[in-house]
Amino acid sequence: MKIAVIGQSLFGQEVYKELRKDGHTIVGVFTIPDKDGKADPLAEQAEKDGVPLFKLPRWRVKGQAIPEVVAQYKATGAELNVLPFCSQFIPMEVIDHPKHGSIIYHPSLLPRHRGASAINWTLIHGDKKGGFTVFWADDGLDTGPILLQRECDVEPNDTVNTIYKRFLFPEGIKGTVDAVRLIAQGEAPRIIQPQNGATYECIQKKENAKIDWNQTAEALHNWIRGNDKVPGAWAEVDGQKVTFYGSTLMSKGSTANGQSLEIPGASRPGIVTKAGLVLFGNDNNSLLVKNLQFEDGKMIAAAQYFSSGSSAAVELTEEEKAFAETMRAVWQSILTNVDHIEDSTDFFKSGAASMDVVRLVEEVKLRASTCQLQNEDIYMNTTFQDFIQMCVRKLRGEDDENELVVDYVEKNINNMTIKMPHQLFINGEFVSAEGEKTYKTINPNDSTDICDVSLAQMSDVDKAVAAAKEAFEEGEWGKMNPRDRGRLIYKLADLMEQHQEELATIEAIDSGAVYTLALKTHVGMSIQTLRYFAGWCDKIQGSTIPINQARPNRNLTFTKKEPIGVCAIVIPWNYPLMMLAWKTAACLAAGNTVVLKPAQVTPLTALKFAELAARAGLPKGVINILPGSGALVGQRLSDHPDVRKLGFTGSTEIGKHIMKSCAVSNVKKVSLELGGKSPLIIFSDCDMDKAVRMGMSSVFFNKGENCIAAGRLFVEDTIHDQFVKKVIDEVKKMKIGDPLDRSTDHGPQNHKAHLDKLVEYCQTGVKEGATLLYGGKQIQRPGFFFEPTVFTDVQDHMYIAKEESFGPVMIISKFKGGDVDDVLRRANATEYGLASGVFTRDISKALYVSERLNAGTVFVNTYNKTDVASPFGGFKQSGFGKDLGQEALNEYLKTKAVTIEY
Repeated sequence: MKIAVIGQSLFGQEVYKELRKDGHTIVGVFTIPDKDGKADPLAEQAEKDGVPLFKLPRWRVKGQAIPEVVAQYKATGAELNVLPFCSQFIPMEVIDHPKHGSIIYHPSLLPRHRGASAINWTLIHGDKKGGFTVFWADDGLDTGPILLQRECDVEPNDTVNTIYKRFLFPEGIKGTVDAVRLIAQGEAPRIIQPQNGATYECIQKKENAKIDWNQTAEALHNWIRGNDKVPGAWAEVDGQKVTFYGSTLMSKGSTANGQSLEIPGASRPGIVTKAGLVLFGNDNNSLLVKNLQFEDGKMIAAAQYFSSGSSAAVELTEEEKAFAETMRAVWQSILTNVDHIEDSTDFFKSGAASMDVVRLVEEVKLRASTCQLQNEDIYMNTTFQDFIQMCVRKLRGEDDENELVVDYVEKNINNMTIKMPHQLFINGEFVSAEGEKTYKTINPNDSTDICDVSLAQMSDVDKAVAAAKEAFEEGEWGKMNPRDRGRLIYKLADLMEQHQEELATIEAIDSGAVYTLALKTHVGMSIQTLRYFAGWCDKIQGSTIPINQARPNRNLTFTKKEPIGVCAIVIPWNYPLMMLAWKTAACLAAGNTVVLKPAQVTPLTALKFAELAARAGLPKGVINILPGSGALVGQRLSDHPDVRKLGFTGSTEIGKHIMKSCAVSNVKKVSLELGGKSPLIIFSDCDMDKAVRMGMSSVFFNKGENCIAAGRLFVEDTIHDQFVKKVIDEVKKMKIGDPLDRSTDHGPQNHKAHLDKLVEYCQTGVKEGATLLYGGKQIQRPGFFFEPTVFTDVQDHMYIAKEESFGPVMIISKFKGGDVDDVLRRANATEYGLASGVFTRDISKALYVSERLNAGTVFVNTYNKTDVASPFGGFKQSGFGKDLGQEALNEYLKTKAVTIEY
């Protein structure tokens, strides 16, 4: 068809482009004149394509059509007028002239919300459904017959901008083009608008956007979001007009701590908190406002109301000065009507509009990929000088650090001051749990309280998942260049390295890990893991596949590796930070977002990790940390419909329950690293000293709280007694004590319940007839200390031969030399298959045994030698899926196959 496009804006431009792609001839584009020397996007596109372009200041004078303008229009020979977005009054002589008439896009479900501020009023009225209408133009105001309608849900915290970007803009373009297709096919309906439910509201302007405080919190929220960003809901505060942006409803009964702010007419004073400005309705419920704008145009974060303007300017390095000049040129290219960009040049006072804000944000990303701006950053830093200062702070990481508010628990310990966050971490902020619920975390060295930690509730889990989902689907993380994502993960690793002594100290007092081991392994390997996976971010790729059976054989099939989405991670208490890093690093490298539940008894390094992640610049919602019970937090994550993957390390019993819940809820992808009873076979031709040393490490490393610990040692009968004697000699030399003492070999067990289970485990072994050679009991001193223990003469049927202790208990059994297959049978006679080991100088024997041991990891003449590049995971009831190595990425990716015929 021959179409005249009448309108303006980026929306009009996109509709115009799609109509051309559909094969229609655009015979004329009628749009508005240039503003401040800048053409409208629709005009720019038409001029670029060589389409007849008319920039008309008006179509009518005193209610009468201008004959010359109408004549220009009629000369195009249009068969249909399409008005995607038009702010001008078009005379009926033009509307009715084409063969097919005129169609108009309107952003509401007509007949509801007729008028120019339809989106605003959809939100102001709190409508649960929104959408758009394409209708046939008539001489009324949005009263013509309906051609097409499409609807969407209105989210509780939608603003004009969010609902427009999410639905009204992309789907509106498609809907308008679909309407034209229906007309071209002769299938376009004309449905008369019903009178029932019809509304008309006035145009929202600044003068009628003043807030009436005598309303409920929900009504206030709807008014503020319905006017966000244009024209902006405002009120008098401290004698000046202040406009409110970024409103969200708070949960009923929520409490707020901060500085009181008197607001004339409000039912009670607002409260400036670290999260923003809390406002109250006349029903005593509350809402939170993120940003405020003053009469001079300056916008600030509401949390900074009492401190705005107090930060000192940073001095730029030579490299930063070069960046500033590059950005000065960008400003100049946008503000073409300004002769020269001075430090005092104001972006908006110089004529910039909302489309220019989007462009500026993208221009910054092109020139400094680690400087991830939001539109609000531009609105809050309107002069060139403020803009550069803001960018430089973000590039240095100072901006995020200043914004992050942490209520630390501080302790002077281990010759340093450690600063420990103790609240939940949700959507980039440390927050209290619902109802201010807390619990005490205990130092296993002396049984004293470390601090109160927020105890996550069901609603907290839902908030964290929602934040992770938004960050994945709508936030910058999902759109970020993989290499930039890798840089942020690497930066996080660097920050962890800078804080490694603090992290190791926190790990020692919270989990009982010996400080030197915590420094090298708990923290050291965590840093290595993050760096390893940071390098994988831009190397995740699919493959091309030749397909032969399809005809005709002109096909291209390729696969794409895509992130899964929101991933839940549930980790144990034996390596709190390292288990977090093993799973989270691969998850983030694949492009997912995370909700992590640390073990309830060891939450502190996970919360410190969250702080460092925020300071490294990871966007809000990407990482969320929820200390809490497995029965509540873990169960909700297993059941949650928006969680698409769950990674778990813990007991087999709980792993089975999680797997069932994940299947029943929404068939989540699951990876499980579960219990173990790892066999270590020591042949008589071994290096005895090394076998003793490594055998000790295989059992007593990390005080036995080690998932791959050798749960049973099979020692060849000819060397059994010698091996046992050497082990007992070494065990007696072990120093047991304070994990912060650099000479300590063996610290306390993690918590009291585990200590009690170890006592019971050893008592069972004695009752069954195993020989207790050393230890087997709790050490009588403050804290949760258990003696390193050695059992021998352990028979295959005994409980301690089949079940893991998860503590410092060595279980030794003899086997007869020369019968390799028999000891292999005994070693594999377990439902577990996490790790295993063999000591022998015979390489043929070593390879034979390693091939037949049914375990995910086999160590030969060594033990506990895990590496970030080597996959780690078990067989049978030790679980499935891998941590570490390239294979770990597959746990957090999905494969999509695409086939194209050409």
